[in-house]
Amino acid sequence: MSLSIRPAAAADVATILRFIRELAAYEREPDAVETTEPMLHAALFGATPAAEAIVAERDGVPIGFALFFHTYSTWTGRRGLWLEDLYVTPEARGSGAGGKLLAALAALALDRDCARFEWSVLDWNTPAIDFYRAKGALPQDEWTTQRVTGAALRALAGRG
Repeated sequence: MSLSIRPAAAADVATILRFIRELAAYEREPDAVETTEPMLHAALFGATPAAEAIVAERDGVPIGFALFFHTYSTWTGRRGLWLEDLYVTPEARGSGAGGKLLAALAALALDRDCARFEWSVLDWNTPAIDFYRAKGALPQDEWTTQRVTGAALRALAGRG
Protein backbone atom coordinates (compact mmCIF):
# COMPACT_ATOMS: atom_id res chain seq x y z
CA MET A 1 0.00 0.00 0.00
CA SER A 2 1.39 3.35 -1.06
CA LEU A 3 -0.03 6.43 0.69
CA SER A 4 0.81 9.84 -0.78
CA ILE A 5 -0.26 13.47 -0.51
CA ARG A 6 -0.25 15.79 -3.50
CA PRO A 7 -1.60 19.20 -4.50
CA ALA A 8 -5.07 19.02 -6.01
CA ALA A 9 -5.36 19.41 -9.77
CA ALA A 10 -8.27 20.71 -11.82
CA ALA A 11 -9.09 17.10 -12.73
CA ASP A 12 -9.81 16.45 -9.01
CA VAL A 13 -12.74 18.88 -8.75
CA ALA A 14 -15.48 16.26 -9.16
CA THR A 15 -13.80 13.96 -6.62
CA ILE A 16 -13.31 16.79 -4.12
CA LEU A 17 -16.96 17.81 -4.50
CA ARG A 18 -18.00 14.20 -3.88
CA PHE A 19 -15.85 14.18 -0.74
CA ILE A 20 -17.41 17.49 0.37
CA ARG A 21 -20.88 15.96 -0.01
CA GLU A 22 -19.83 12.86 1.93
CA LEU A 23 -18.41 15.09 4.68
CA ALA A 24 -21.66 17.06 4.82
CA ALA A 25 -23.61 13.83 5.23
CA TYR A 26 -21.25 12.72 8.03
CA GLU A 27 -21.72 16.11 9.71
CA ARG A 28 -25.51 15.59 9.59
CA GLU A 29 -26.12 18.27 6.93
CA PRO A 30 -26.49 16.24 3.70
CA ASP A 31 -28.52 18.92 1.92
CA ALA A 32 -26.40 21.91 2.96
CA VAL A 33 -23.84 21.78 0.12
CA GLU A 34 -24.62 24.45 -2.47
CA THR A 35 -21.22 24.30 -4.18
CA THR A 36 -21.16 23.15 -7.80
CA GLU A 37 -18.24 21.85 -9.84
CA PRO A 38 -17.84 25.19 -11.68
CA MET A 39 -17.91 27.09 -8.36
CA LEU A 40 -15.33 24.78 -6.81
CA HIS A 41 -13.14 24.93 -9.91
CA ALA A 42 -13.19 28.74 -9.82
CA ALA A 43 -12.45 28.78 -6.09
CA LEU A 44 -9.45 26.47 -6.45
CA PHE A 45 -8.14 27.15 -9.96
CA GLY A 46 -9.69 30.42 -11.17
CA ALA A 47 -7.97 33.73 -11.83
CA THR A 48 -8.08 34.65 -8.13
CA PRO A 49 -8.25 31.38 -6.16
CA ALA A 50 -10.03 31.60 -2.80
CA ALA A 51 -8.59 28.34 -1.48
CA GLU A 52 -6.23 25.46 -2.13
CA ALA A 53 -6.55 21.73 -1.67
CA ILE A 54 -4.39 18.68 -1.25
CA VAL A 55 -5.40 15.09 -1.98
CA ALA A 56 -4.52 11.88 -0.17
CA GLU A 57 -4.10 8.85 -2.42
CA ARG A 58 -3.63 5.17 -1.72
CA ASP A 59 -2.10 3.35 -4.65
CA GLY A 60 -3.06 6.27 -6.91
CA VAL A 61 -6.74 6.34 -5.84
CA PRO A 62 -8.02 9.44 -3.99
CA ILE A 63 -9.12 8.56 -0.43
CA GLY A 64 -9.30 12.02 1.14
CA PHE A 65 -8.60 15.70 0.86
CA ALA A 66 -7.99 18.87 2.80
CA LEU A 67 -9.16 22.29 1.65
CA PHE A 68 -7.50 25.36 3.16
CA PHE A 69 -6.85 29.07 2.76
CA HIS A 70 -4.80 31.83 4.36
CA THR A 71 -5.88 34.09 7.18
CA TYR A 72 -4.03 37.03 8.67
CA SER A 73 -3.31 37.88 12.30
CA THR A 74 -2.89 41.54 13.20
CA TRP A 75 -1.37 40.41 16.50
CA THR A 76 1.40 38.30 14.96
CA GLY A 77 1.71 40.35 11.77
CA ARG A 78 1.80 37.09 9.80
CA ARG A 79 -0.48 34.85 7.82
CA GLY A 80 -2.14 31.78 9.20
CA LEU A 81 -3.43 28.65 7.55
CA TRP A 82 -7.11 27.82 8.03
CA LEU A 83 -8.22 24.25 7.40
CA GLU A 84 -11.78 24.43 6.11
CA ASP A 85 -12.36 20.73 5.44
CA LEU A 86 -10.47 17.53 6.09
CA TYR A 87 -12.06 14.28 4.97
CA VAL A 88 -10.94 10.68 4.61
CA THR A 89 -13.31 8.07 3.21
CA PRO A 90 -14.73 5.69 5.84
CA GLU A 91 -12.89 2.66 4.43
CA ALA A 92 -9.57 4.53 4.54
CA ARG A 93 -9.88 5.83 8.11
CA GLY A 94 -7.12 4.49 10.29
CA SER A 95 -4.74 4.23 7.33
CA GLY A 96 -2.74 7.30 8.36
CA ALA A 97 -4.18 9.49 5.59
CA GLY A 98 -5.68 12.05 7.99
CA GLY A 99 -2.42 12.41 9.86
CA LYS A 100 -0.49 12.78 6.63
CA LEU A 101 -2.90 15.46 5.39
CA LEU A 102 -2.48 17.40 8.66
CA ALA A 103 1.30 16.97 8.60
CA ALA A 104 1.46 18.20 4.99
CA LEU A 105 -0.52 21.31 5.92
CA ALA A 106 1.61 21.92 9.01
CA ALA A 107 4.73 21.74 6.83
CA LEU A 108 3.15 24.09 4.30
CA ALA A 109 2.28 26.54 7.09
CA LEU A 110 5.90 26.52 8.24
CA ASP A 111 7.21 26.85 4.67
CA ARG A 112 4.94 29.89 4.18
CA ASP A 113 5.96 31.46 7.51
CA CYS A 114 2.47 31.13 8.96
CA ALA A 115 2.12 31.90 12.66
CA ARG A 116 -0.92 29.63 13.09
CA PHE A 117 -2.60 26.54 11.73
CA GLU A 118 -6.24 26.48 12.81
CA TRP A 119 -9.59 24.82 12.16
CA SER A 120 -12.99 24.18 13.68
CA VAL A 121 -14.49 20.86 14.70
CA LEU A 122 -18.07 20.10 15.67
CA ASP A 123 -18.39 19.68 19.42
CA TRP A 124 -20.09 16.27 19.06
CA ASN A 125 -17.42 14.83 16.73
CA THR A 126 -15.50 12.99 19.43
CA PRO A 127 -13.44 10.83 17.03
CA ALA A 128 -12.14 13.96 15.26
CA ILE A 129 -11.54 15.81 18.52
CA ASP A 130 -9.58 12.85 19.91
CA PHE A 131 -7.60 12.62 16.66
CA TYR A 132 -6.74 16.34 16.77
CA ARG A 133 -5.75 16.22 20.45
CA ALA A 134 -3.43 13.31 19.69
CA LYS A 135 -1.76 15.52 17.06
CA GLY A 136 -1.18 18.32 19.61
CA ALA A 137 -4.13 20.59 18.76
CA LEU A 138 -5.54 22.64 21.63
CA PRO A 139 -9.10 23.95 21.90
CA GLN A 140 -9.69 27.68 21.84
CA ASP A 141 -12.69 27.56 24.17
CA GLU A 142 -12.57 31.26 24.99
CA TRP A 143 -13.56 32.06 21.39
CA THR A 144 -16.95 31.47 19.80
CA THR A 145 -17.63 31.60 16.10
CA GLN A 146 -20.11 34.22 14.95
CA ARG A 147 -21.94 33.92 11.63
CA VAL A 148 -24.30 36.14 9.65
CA THR A 149 -26.06 34.67 6.60
CA GLY A 150 -29.09 35.15 4.39
CA ALA A 151 -31.56 37.83 5.44
CA ALA A 152 -29.46 38.82 8.46
CA LEU A 153 -26.45 39.40 6.19
CA ARG A 154 -28.50 41.52 3.80
CA ALA A 155 -29.94 43.51 6.74
CA LEU A 156 -26.50 44.09 8.24
CA ALA A 157 -25.32 45.38 4.87
CA GLY A 158 -28.31 47.69 4.68
CA ARG A 159 -29.70 45.77 1.72
CA GLY A 160 -32.58 43.95 3.28
